[in-house]
Amino acid sequence: MVNNFLDIHPDVNTALTSGIPVVALESSVISNGLPFPENLDIALQLEKILLDEGVQPATTAIINGRLKAGLSKHELECLASPEVTTHKASRRDLAGLICQESSGGTTVSATMMIAAMAGIQIMATGGIGGVHKHGEQTLDISADLIELGRTPVAVICAGPKAILDLPKTLEFLETHGVPVAGYKTDILPTFYSRGSDLQVDFKVNSPEQAARLIEYQLSLPDSGGLLICNPLPKEEALPWEEISPKIDDAVFHAKKQGIHGKALTPFLIQHLYQHHGEQLLKANLSILRHNTQLAAMIAREFNNQH
Repeated sequence: MVNNFLDIHPDVNTALTSGIPVVALESSVISNGLPFPENLDIALQLEKILLDEGVQPATTAIINGRLKAGLSKHELECLASPEVTTHKASRRDLAGLICQESSGGTTVSATMMIAAMAGIQIMATGGIGGVHKHGEQTLDISADLIELGRTPVAVICAGPKAILDLPKTLEFLETHGVPVAGYKTDILPTFYSRGSDLQVDFKVNSPEQAARLIEYQLSLPDSGGLLICNPLPKEEALPWEEISPKIDDAVFHAKKQGIHGKALTPFLIQHLYQHHGEQLLKANLSILRHNTQLAAMIAREFNNQH
């Protein structure tokens, strides 16, 4: 029944029916994650990166109550505009937004769901949500993790967002049967930083090897998705020992102000940007570009295996 609310862009539909690789892109980073006009600029850049690699982009969103797999330029502009009210849409929000005929940028969990509905098996994003610090008390755990455990879509990312409790996030993923692979690394990337002291489950050394891992995971019965974690190049990454105290400070202020639930992640990111904006914005944009480029290469290899 929910497919009655899904619009697949004609270019995406043509690609899917003619064997052209397709990569889904989330849109909460456009609607809620980055300032204007950088948000629109990067959205257009990411689509161009894919097109230049012979891969069809499918940016997902909900527009006036319609789930979208692939957006027009006008729809991207509306999502990015500070003058248009858009929601941050996780899976749990979609039914309500459909009912209200509202619009929103999709998080990883909602993007995975829409991608799976459309028949797309690979998506790219900056970083995933996870277990927040003190999550054992608050139970503040991103729906991204649940979605990874039940929806067969591979997520190309720079690891969990750096603001999270990384060990607990990995434990949660393990419990839900989600493989975590590092691209040319044994160490879990942590978004702005190249690594922590945490090991990934598998290391893949090429797009072809990553594509095979995706193929095998998605072929197993009742399997969900998986992560391919792509660290920033050394020259662009921020040292973990530099970023970690900044995150702890942001978490302290959030707790002091009683910020929790859906408002927590935007608050923490906004706090970091207020104090270290230019440095973090540059890293964030670079993460999105690198992950999209890798997703394109993996999608081509994945497509060649079918």
